[in-house]
Amino acid sequence: QVRLVESGGGLVQAGGSLRLSCAASGNIFSGNIMGWYRRAPEKQRELVATITRGETANYADSVKGRFTISRDNAKNTVYLQMNSLKPEDTAVYYCSLRNGVLGYWGQGTQVTVSS
Repeated sequence: QVRLVESGGGLVQAGGSLRLSCAASGNIFSGNIMGWYRRAPEKQRELVATITRGETANYADSVKGRFTISRDNAKNTVYLQMNSLKPEDTAVYYCSLRNGVLGYWGQGTQVTVSS
């Protein structure tokens, strides 16, 4: 079993920054992929960014150049640095971990960007 614990959400004005963190614990495979997804009100959950253990990152077009995903393998922790935030970034952000054929989700953290 794997547990994901997120932190760092909150309320910020447009143009501001936030940093999300997600710590994983449990039976974590070496080839895992960690990432962030988000779900805005009345919309489906969508990819924000993912990163492999070898630190190959993938971003949604909507966040490229503004968000940076990184990870600390020793701590099994993934981060999402969000800069130049826009009101349309408002959503619940979920940490994810793909562990072999299994996937796990965090409980979600709210990010609200005011205009």
